[in-house]
Amino acid sequence: MRDFFLRFFTWWNGATLGTLWYTRRHGEFVGEDEQGNRYYRSIGGKPDPALGFDRRWVIYNGLAEASRTPPGWNGWLHHTVEAPPTRETYQPRPWEKPHMANPTGTPAAIRPKGSTLVRGRRQPSGDDYEAWSPEG
Repeated sequence: MRDFFLRFFTWWNGATLGTLWYTRRHGEFVGEDEQGNRYYRSIGGKPDPALGFDRRWVIYNGLAEASRTPPGWNGWLHHTVEAPPTRETYQPRPWEKPHMANPTGTPAAIRPKGSTLVRGRRQPSGDDYEAWSPEG
């Protein structure tokens, strides 16, 4: 019952019932990424009359956060490349790191040394710092 209400009233916890219905009627499954996000396009790649090109969309597995879309799929969604990553034989270079969603605002956020949010004692400021005063 809880999942039904989340699907019905919220868009950030995954696809709404309207999106799922639209996808079932007008969507063609293209592929899935390593996070379980599923990618769709208009059936047969038929151009939308209002847009002039085919519609492409993603149904996120869990929280709807755009930074969770890997670079290859992001390029396909934005019509930068025509072929989806499922049809390409791309091998990442040894120096490339795996895709990571933006952790800002989450407990996994990156907090550099000196941040006020880092636990423990804050590092002292350097000797070159001089506070501003209106007199001088």
